[in-house]
Amino acid sequence: MAWCPFAERLELQPESDQQPAIRPTQFILHSIIAPWTPRRTYEYWQTTNLESHFGLGYDGALAQYIGTETRADANYLANRRADGTGAVSIETASNTSGSDPWTDAQVEGLIRLGVWLHKTHGIPLRICRTASDPGFGYHRLHADWAVSGTSCPGDARVAQFKNVIFPAIVARANGQTAPTTPTAPVEEDPMAGFTPDDVAHSVLYWLNQSMSATPEKATGHPLANVVPALNAKFKAYDAVLAALPAKCKLTPAEITAALADGTLKVTVTVAPKAG
Repeated sequence: MAWCPFAERLELQPESDQQPAIRPTQFILHSIIAPWTPRRTYEYWQTTNLESHFGLGYDGALAQYIGTETRADANYLANRRADGTGAVSIETASNTSGSDPWTDAQVEGLIRLGVWLHKTHGIPLRICRTASDPGFGYHRLHADWAVSGTSCPGDARVAQFKNVIFPAIVARANGQTAPTTPTAPVEEDPMAGFTPDDVAHSVLYWLNQSMSATPEKATGHPLANVVPALNAKFKAYDAVLAALPAKCKLTPAEITAALADGTLKVTVTVAPKAG
């Protein structure tokens, strides 16, 4: 059995000696729904027939109760499968509703332990795609990991797992560094990289499309993702273009050609809607 060198060893007996061996292929994160230290969690496990491999306090204190190559009973069908594979589990201190985020110290502890488990047992650096798929996950990720379903951990911690903890485990395991606090999401500018000529040509393109097809038929165009915001403005151009054949004595094809080569100037005035 394997014992983490930076975790306090609080070995549960007789479970540690009597429960069957596993080949660890997953790491599953839990919230214990109590603000307990690892030692308080250890005391609780002594009164039940359940247990996790690890316990993590708010201050980052880490304890291990059972070797990672021995079954622990916190993950229902993931505890030990018929092929001998099983999940390593950790219970983490939380508030009594499980709604609080992990503290910075807890985040660091989870990252460090995740890297150790990857290097020690070869747990692959991916989020478990199914209940039996090797990798990393959190308790509510798959129904087979909880007897009657669970909301553990809460939304705040799920977001931390996805956006901070798991990416940092991957980065550190690959010898890189990654921030342990999330950065504000950056909204992409759909017009980034477009020159004035690009914009002008794209507008002409959509004006031409509006006379012969719906914009949805041209979704492969570079500006397709901004068309919904521009469609209202293009309707004013549509009205002008529809009137041009009579006013200019040109066919629609001639007007389209003139717009494309820049020899026709169109002025549009949008008046307020009457009434």
